[in-house]
Amino acid sequence: MSKVELYAAIRRDHRDGMAMREIERKYNVSWRTVRKAVDSVWPEPRKKLPPRHSALYPYKEVIDGILRVDLDAPRKQRHTVTRLFHRLVEEHGAAVSYPMVRRYVADRKPQILVESGKAPIEAFVPQTHPPGIEAEVDFGDVSVRLAGELVTCYLFSFRLSYSGKAVHRVFASCGQEAFFEGHVHALRTLGGVPRSKVRYDNLKAAVAQVLGLSRSRQSSWRYGGHPCPDRGTAAGPAHRARARSRRPRDRSAGRGP
Repeated sequence: MSKVELYAAIRRDHRDGMAMREIERKYNVSWRTVRKAVDSVWPEPRKKLPPRHSALYPYKEVIDGILRVDLDAPRKQRHTVTRLFHRLVEEHGAAVSYPMVRRYVADRKPQILVESGKAPIEAFVPQTHPPGIEAEVDFGDVSVRLAGELVTCYLFSFRLSYSGKAVHRVFASCGQEAFFEGHVHALRTLGGVPRSKVRYDNLKAAVAQVLGLSRSRQSSWRYGGHPCPDRGTAAGPAHRARARSRRPRDRSAGRGP
């Protein structure tokens, strides 16, 4: 029985004329509980106990000071959590555990970095794509189940940047012939060609040659090819579209799409 139900039962018996002592014996409660139930419909909220400080509390300032000093120290001279723990035990006689110190350092270290103004600034560059201007291509392996056996094939994904409409095709190889055929199939299915460029995510099939120390790419695709020097940036949506399709598919006779 919950406390609310107990209060309701006590009030009901009290209205029926039952004596206070009988109510105490019936529900095995004290007279204070009976009086509170009669005087109030709802039980008093439970009092919150003051927060208890952990064994690490007296040493938090020491840890913070060490972490602040480490900000200006050479990388190899900074304190590891193990070294910091041993210093607390040996120099301060702290009766703390290693996991306790590790958790506090993991939470506090980024905060100290922000307070010092040395935290890396997170920046986001929004991407805007006008309709019909750009597309992204990704070409990678995918697992397909053929006649009960798991076989590695290659999934070509062509995705329009503005609408997100994508065309996929599976090939047995990842050569340039399959790469070109994937383009032809995608452009025929979409019924048109992007007016500006197609972005690639460092695909070997899309790069014919790396030019000198500049690492610039010469595209093997004659139409508006634009390889991405930074992996996983411009062609990211196409890569994610292919990743969503990388589940094993059964292509045996009479089964699967």
